[in-house]
Amino acid sequence: MKLSESEENHLKNIYNLQTDTSRVSTNSLAEVLNTSPASITDMLKKLKAKKLLDYKKYYGFKLNLLGKKEALKIIRRHRLWEHFLVTKLGMKWEKVHEIAEELEHVSSMELIERLDKFLGQPTIDPHGDPIPDENGNMPILNQIPISQLRINTKAVVSSIGNQTNEMMEMLNYYGLQIGDSLTVIKSFELDGSLLIKIARKQECIIAGLAAKNIFVYAN
Repeated sequence: MKLSESEENHLKNIYNLQTDTSRVSTNSLAEVLNTSPASITDMLKKLKAKKLLDYKKYYGFKLNLLGKKEALKIIRRHRLWEHFLVTKLGMKWEKVHEIAEELEHVSSMELIERLDKFLGQPTIDPHGDPIPDENGNMPILNQIPISQLRINTKAVVSSIGNQTNEMMEMLNYYGLQIGDSLTVIKSFELDGSLLIKIARKQECIIAGLAAKNIFVYAN
């Protein structure tokens, strides 16, 4: 299916906003894409016409099966390119998201499958996000944010939820990476911040908001 760059961006963001039980509102999508609700409504009509969307005015919308399939193709391309940029070109993980946002619109299936094979068919990207396979199957990660980790419980960092430059800058400062072992030593009720110990490194304090976006596999 031939989709414009704008249509692909809308599909991907609808997928990220929706859940199995909830529909997406026009305002929430407009906020994420930094555009007007009227512009969103025009795009929803186009996506519905292409049979990618279950949309009823005033009742919200969500992707149908075909829409999800197309969205997962875009996500797959994005995360494979992030993996390539970090592991093969040596770029820092906080620098690759915006570049991958451009590369994800290169939709040649042959190119993407060759890229996947070249990378060794990775299952997660540099931020720990699962990479859909060629059939759109997404690995399910059994993980929790460190804000929910019990005190003195060891865990392994699995993914980063908030991947803004500010978040990645903080993680780089503390030297915290995917695969690192850590332990929550103390929780501060005032603001939800945590005192953590990263294996072989000094203790550090993680702000409450950041703690909700650092995910781990608990041992």
